[in-house]
Amino acid sequence: MSKQTVSLIGVPTDIGAGHRGAAMGPEALRVANLAARLERRGLQVVDRGNLQGPLNPWLPPEQGYRHLKEVVAWNTAVYTAVRQELQAGCLPIMLGGDHCLAIGSISAVARHCHDQGRKLRVLWLDAHTDFNTAQATPSGNIHGMPVACLCGNGPDELTGIGGHAPATTPDVFRYIGIRSVDEGEKRLVRGANMQVHDMRHIDEVGMKRVMEEALAGIDDNTHLHVSFDVDFLDPSIAPGVGTTVRGGPNYREAQLCMEMIADTGRMASLDIVELNPAFDKRNQTAKLAVDLVESLFGKSTLIR
Repeated sequence: MSKQTVSLIGVPTDIGAGHRGAAMGPEALRVANLAARLERRGLQVVDRGNLQGPLNPWLPPEQGYRHLKEVVAWNTAVYTAVRQELQAGCLPIMLGGDHCLAIGSISAVARHCHDQGRKLRVLWLDAHTDFNTAQATPSGNIHGMPVACLCGNGPDELTGIGGHAPATTPDVFRYIGIRSVDEGEKRLVRGANMQVHDMRHIDEVGMKRVMEEALAGIDDNTHLHVSFDVDFLDPSIAPGVGTTVRGGPNYREAQLCMEMIADTGRMASLDIVELNPAFDKRNQTAKLAVDLVESLFGKSTLIR
């Protein structure tokens, strides 16, 4: 049997974020030996280098959006790169960058699923629901809007990036680890009937049951996409993010989450986003992210 090929796509920009620094994320993941660690798991790893795009002009919002033109440029590049890897039969790993880039990656995945007649399931591992709109957001930062844009609620340039608008529907998403949602955004999330497994739910029933719920219904015809925002993790173990929110999953909970995803054998694309080395301590957050990504690809702590 030939090895599965994993493609690393660096996207060095913080264009959608409220802090500078996520642009350094791809390099930090490389420094933490992501490629070598995945090769140890028996995968063939191809590093495609970094995509190119406009610099961050660091301007205030215009009509409710910060840097819309630049965000569109970066996401278009991501869409093209991810789609190319999927068509070649590879498993793309987007090394972000901030979470606005998931608009491009998931639009590409959704288009691929549409063409292949596959079902899409997206696990959104995050402290935030990222379901804001220009009307609801206090900041205008587009990294708070990707899920809304993917579900057709946003500017045309972003909702139609893959030629289909909306790229996805709310029912494909499973939120895990949520603990910070803006007031206006809460109403939007409820209105869209999103499936939210927030931290209270994890506290009440445990990560095992939450993952069983989030993975329910996945079958051989399902493309599982994981969008891993590093601020999903508790900041005590992962300080290297721009938007820390206390009370996230601890190391063991995060490991169990990743191992249960790996057990499905259905993960076919991955985003790693919002890693911000400017806030990190000795690259510990990048190392932890790499450790968890290894678990996504089947590294288990136990001999079973």
